[in-house]
Amino acid sequence: MTFLIFLIACGAAASTGVIFKPGPWYEGLNKPGFTPPNWAFPVAWTIIYLLLAWAGYRLSLIPGSQTVLALWAAQIALNTLWTPVFFGAHQVLAAMVILLVLWLVVAAMVFLAMRLDVITGLILFPYLAWLCVAAALNFSILRNNRG
Repeated sequence: MTFLIFLIACGAAASTGVIFKPGPWYEGLNKPGFTPPNWAFPVAWTIIYLLLAWAGYRLSLIPGSQTVLALWAAQIALNTLWTPVFFGAHQVLAAMVILLVLWLVVAAMVFLAMRLDVITGLILFPYLAWLCVAAALNFSILRNNRG
């Protein structure tokens, strides 16, 4: 049952990608050469959300994991916020700020999770890696699309 709760939270975050699609605005942006193909985003996020739910579930079973679970809650809120800000409101700078805070929260979550349970920390690591790509992409879009 607990896994299902984490999965529902991830599903809520994922739903913003259905509501706020990239569309013509995103296609018209000057993007860097390392931009993943469009099909890669839903594949990557599906895997990441499943791993996030699994990590949250594992953390919920570990005594003393309250701080890491609080970080889990903070990151899913920030994750949910980024898509409507970037794709919905087209606020690339605000999205970059959200992404930087999200990266810091996830980095802290991975670090603390590794101290509690190495496997859970490793489960979370692909998320942090993908956020590095997302941050570089967001920054490049911000820099290359002024005005």
